[in-house]
Amino acid sequence: MVDAKLPLHYRDTCAGLLIPLNECRRSTLFLPWKCQDLRHAYEKCQYEEWKTRVELLKNQD
Repeated sequence: MVDAKLPLHYRDTCAGLLIPLNECRRSTLFLPWKCQDLRHAYEKCQYEEWKTRVELLKNQD
């Protein structure tokens, strides 16, 4: 993650998907129709992580 120069707030459980996504984005000059599979996988991972955090907060009360 340090070699990929990921900011600290992006270093979570989905960082393994973000690194190849950022490499793809840079190599395709951030064209929105490129890297769709990687982007969707990263967004799904973020959503699943959010659901986990919400469940933990619900169980905490």
